[in-house]
Amino acid sequence: MSASEDFPIVVEGLTNAFGSYVVHENLSLKVRRGEILGVVGGSGTGKSVLMRSIIGLQRPVTGEITVLGHAMAEAQGWGEIDIRSRWGVLFQGGALFSTLTVGENVEVPLKQFNPEIPDALRQEIARFKVQLSGLPEEAAFKYPSELSGGMRKRAGLARALALDPELLFLDEPTAGLDPIAAAAFDKLTRELKETLGLTVFLITHDLDTLYEICDRVAVLADRQVIAVGTIPELLALDHPWIQEYFNGPRGRAARETKDRQLTREGAMDKPDKAGA
Repeated sequence: MSASEDFPIVVEGLTNAFGSYVVHENLSLKVRRGEILGVVGGSGTGKSVLMRSIIGLQRPVTGEITVLGHAMAEAQGWGEIDIRSRWGVLFQGGALFSTLTVGENVEVPLKQFNPEIPDALRQEIARFKVQLSGLPEEAAFKYPSELSGGMRKRAGLARALALDPELLFLDEPTAGLDPIAAAAFDKLTRELKETLGLTVFLITHDLDTLYEICDRVAVLADRQVIAVGTIPELLALDHPWIQEYFNGPRGRAARETKDRQLTREGAMDKPDKAGA
């Protein structure tokens, strides 16, 4: 397997700045194929800026970004269209077009990248993606203003899945959701990753999400990715932000919740001695 197949996203020596304010400086990161990579960091560390740089919406000062074997700085014309059609993005808040129904929102990337698809087939694909995101089929005919916050997140996810992407970028997908809705979205993300073979780049502040579905976590601080690893690996580091984040009250609560879940699952897996 080639390096681009092992690591569909490779960032090397990235520097991002807004005027004199430097957000990233010589930042590097590799995302493994088939993983859910959580990206965390304090306010102002540029988590969304990093995502926007990877998908070509933010032009870096220096550095190289390779996505699915393509150097983003060199992607132009049909090459750029091809690479953009291979990822889906759920922006924070959903970023749906308010004047379009959910189904019409899902059709937007289909019209952009596959304009030759007949109208009837495109509408059928949109309805399927709506259901794939966990929404009822009739949600395709509603406008974003008619949906709850959680339903709008799923509608945005349906649009991100419209083109059967290889990569899925999620920016704070559970922000603003109640714990039950957030847990349901986490479960859906994991199921989609496993059934569709997705690689997921997930920006989040939600510690429950990190413990529940992320294979590894990348930590942004000091203008760089200071560490990448599993949560136990990160907990072994002595960086003050990492320790405060994962060992603070919310971090301990999330870890205890995960430990209780694993204990219950372990108990369910044990054979029933009385019935043996």
